[in-house]
Amino acid sequence: MQCYRPVMPVKAMTFDLDDTLYDNEPIIARATQSLNDRIAELYPKAAALPEAHWNTIKKGLIKANPGLASDMGRLRYETLYTGLAEESLNDNARHDAAQSLFEHFYSARSDFSVSDDVKQVLAALAAKVPLVAITNGNVDISKIGIADYFTHTYHASVTRPSKPHPHMFDEAVAALNLLPQDILHVGDNLEKDVMGAHHAGLQTAWYAADRPMDLRHEPVSVLPSVQLHSLDELLWLVAD
Repeated sequence: MQCYRPVMPVKAMTFDLDDTLYDNEPIIARATQSLNDRIAELYPKAAALPEAHWNTIKKGLIKANPGLASDMGRLRYETLYTGLAEESLNDNARHDAAQSLFEHFYSARSDFSVSDDVKQVLAALAAKVPLVAITNGNVDISKIGIADYFTHTYHASVTRPSKPHPHMFDEAVAALNLLPQDILHVGDNLEKDVMGAHHAGLQTAWYAADRPMDLRHEPVSVLPSVQLHSLDELLWLVAD
């Protein structure tokens, strides 16, 4: 553990999920391939659209409704619905098709289990202080086996802006009924997690599960309170 700021007593922790507790990139890659295979199987005209066209659809949707940039699930559904205009479907059939495709992706996206080592750390922490999950993504924490460790879970959405916006941090502070400085936020992203939590008044711990942790290769705006070498170092920060 490397400390950059004095650490005050920690009475609760908030956690990012993707790339903090597990490497998310290969999971999303598998889920995306599974979705593409399903589209190719059922909707060949939509499947024939080049990737650039799908990206144009996504950008157009966000431009029309900026809140979609915070809601990965809704954005994916709307993108699928728009792309399926290539098929000869009425509105109801197109809605059902987009919903079915989204559910296929969502199931594949959450088709993994967090490692036992991480679960053991979360269990030990949860026995000492309340834990809250704060994620810009939409993973199903019940399906990946970690729901029991968290008292609250907040997913970014159209009405709940994504990190680094303070909205979800403020929600967690209010739910925990603590002062922001009593809470340590743990996350991999130095902008969305560290800077966002710092500006909301929380202490911060930087930890990434998906890459070597080298500040020279990261866009640093605000240093974390601590940099972890392993997740179990968090146990040193909570009282017995």
